[in-house]
Order: sequence, then C-alpha cells, then structure tokens
Amino acid sequence: MASNPSYGWYGDDFTGATDTLASLAERDIRALLFLHIPTAEQLIAAGPLDAIGIAGATRAMAPEPMATELDAAGRFFAEAGVGILHYKCCSTFDSAPHVGSIGAAVRALRPHFANPFLPIIGGQPNLGRYCLFGTLFAAAGSGGPVHRIDRHPTMSVHPVTPMAEADLRRHLAAQGLERIALVDYRSYEATDAEAKLATALASAPDAILLDVARSDDLAIIGRLLRRQMDNGPMLAIGPSSVAQALAASWPGQRRGQVVSDASSRRTGPVLALVGSLSPVTRAQVEASTAYERIGIDTASLLSEPAYSLALEQEAHASLSARRHVMLVTNRPSQAPGNMETVALATARLLGSIMTKATIGRLVVAGGDTSSLAVKSLDIWGLSYRAALVPGAPLCRTHSDDPRLDGLDIVLKGGQMGPVGFFDAVAAS
Repeated sequence: MASNPSYGWYGDDFTGATDTLASLAERDIRALLFLHIPTAEQLIAAGPLDAIGIAGATRAMAPEPMATELDAAGRFFAEAGVGILHYKCCSTFDSAPHVGSIGAAVRALRPHFANPFLPIIGGQPNLGRYCLFGTLFAAAGSGGPVHRIDRHPTMSVHPVTPMAEADLRRHLAAQGLERIALVDYRSYEATDAEAKLATALASAPDAILLDVARSDDLAIIGRLLRRQMDNGPMLAIGPSSVAQALAASWPGQRRGQVVSDASSRRTGPVLALVGSLSPVTRAQVEASTAYERIGIDTASLLSEPAYSLALEQEAHASLSARRHVMLVTNRPSQAPGNMETVALATARLLGSIMTKATIGRLVVAGGDTSSLAVKSLDIWGLSYRAALVPGAPLCRTHSDDPRLDGLDIVLKGGQMGPVGFFDAVAAS
C-alpha cells in the first residue's frame, strides 16, 4: 500500500467525520482524522496513511464562509494527491440554501477535482438510511420505524434545516445542483449498472445520484467509482457509505489502523456533554443512571457569567470524587432560538472544565455541539480506537498537550445509538 493517501474526506461535522474514520479503520485501512488542515509536523506524527480526513463544521455555516473553508481544504487534498475527495454530509442530507448548503460545497470543491463524474451516494443501510428512486428514507432511532425523510419525526422538524423534500434531486436543486441524473437500485440487480451510468454521464449532468437500498449495493457502487477514477481525481458527495463502497474494492493489501486498539484506556470518570435536542438523545439521557446529571439553563449560560462558573465548580467537584458527570442543555421548549450561540457557549463551558478536570473518557452528543466543543480543546487529530455503536465509534485523541493526548472520546449525532447508549459508554 502506498504511503501517500489515496482517499480524502472532509466531514461537514465532527460526529459524521468520525463515522467515516470508523468505516475505513474497521476495514484495516490506515486512516486519521485531523481537526484542521494538518501541519507538516502533524502529518509526520501521523505516520503513513491510506486515507486522510479533516473534520469541519460546514453543516452549520452560511455559503460564503463555507466557500472560504472548503476552497482551502480542496486545495490541500488536491496537493496531497488523493484520487477521491469525499465531502461527507449527514446521512439524512439535512441542509438548506442558506446553511450547510451541499450545493455550495460542490461549487467550492469541484474546481480542485475535475473528473466529470460527480457521484452522490444516497443512503447508508447500517444507519437505517435508504434511497430508492432518488427518495430518501430514514429510521427513527436505532432499529426504529423507517420514514420518508419529509415525514421523519425528527428531521422533518429539525430546528435549523428541516427536511421538507424527500426527493434528493429536488432537495439539492434548491441548493444549485439543478441537473442531477439518477442510477436507481434496479440497475444493480440487473447487472447493467455500468451501462446505466454511461447513459447518465452522456447527458453531462451536474451530478449523478446513486440509490442505495441494501448494503450489497455498496460493493457495486464502489466498483463503478473505481473505474471512473481512471478519468482523474474525483469529488464524491454522501454519508459514510462512500467510504464503505470504496473500502469494499480497496486495491492491494490493507494494513492496520494508525493507533492500535491495544493502547490502554485512561482511568478516570466519564464526562458527557449533551447539546442535542433530538428525542432519541433525550430518551437516552432519561434512561441513564450512571451519571450525576447537571442541567444547563441555556438562557442563564448566555447571560450570566457567574452561572457558567457555578456549573464548572459543580462539575469539578463531582469529577474529583470520581463520579461520572453528564451536562445536559435544557429542553426545546425552553431553548433560545439561536442554536449556534448555545452550541458555542456550551463548547466554552466544556473547554473551561477540561482545563482542570482529569477524566478517562469524554462523550459529546449533538452534531454542532460536537464540532464546536472539540474545537475548544487543544486536540489536532482523532484515530479509531474501537467499535461502539454504528455512527458513534470510540476514538483516541492526538494532542501536543499530554493531558489531552490519548484520551478516549465519543462524538454522537442526535439520532445515533440505542436507548442505553450513555450507560454503555460508562461501562465499556
């Protein structure tokens, strides 16, 4: 295996970026996720890599700052010589023209990857996400009932990017990708996927959406992508199923991940920060019994400095007594409207707690919360440690600060994990 990475991914939030890391590492592909464009010293410290990722926060950005962020990232990946750059979006594709626009991401990254084939992979079965005839479906919680995305009990009423359109071609057309061709799942069963793809490419579309109805579809999609990579470096859009598809056809001998599972776990209590307002996460919080729970009134957090200090002191007292601590933001009926401001405030709170606390494991629940919370810490990279639940692996931190280097960390999206998730993290 060549030491230069052949696969690159940019995660639009940190939770999803770690899912892609796990999708690669669990298939013995050497991968490391950086929290920003890495320095030369950090690349040397990482060692030889087959896949290299950058965790971003573009899911919560407006198009203009997205363009600035992604142009720099696209240039980095192009100069690194990756054969494919995967723009990792949420498996529910929640995005809008004004925030987290997938169309804006394509416009920023496409100039660095000139391959005429721009695939969009529309499902991820291991997370309960399916795309049939271009229409997206998603399970509600781990193993829950499957809903069309515009009727999903959580995603249809998402506080920032509600999904009102299930046809991904229509959804993305509103973001500027107006000509999207479709290769539907029947092509995989009839073994004429290549012919269908060639027909779609002949019309020179903006992108081509590929259905995913079953996990077996991903190996076929991976072969299609591999063949088209002969035409030059490629940009691909989708959830971690892009990595799963390509890993299924990874050429040559595959190696072990950068950091071995044999590295010992730090002793100490677990600190959890819950910023997600998802009903799935809130049910997990209510089911947990292993933590001392500290509620965060977000209005007070935003307006009263003394309140933040009191929360820090309460958390430190419990952690010093080696009790697991869960910080939980208040419920949707009480939360202020500016979700990004709340996420920034909780991230600052976590950063302040971590300057003094000694813990064994950190858990952050919520996409925007995770991205901003981890950025508040002096960490430059994450590597895969072990499987935990689909979509939320156990990772290991890389930092120049000995207090933070080697820490166990789990970043969980709002919809991920079973009801007993938090207690399982404390017990494992």
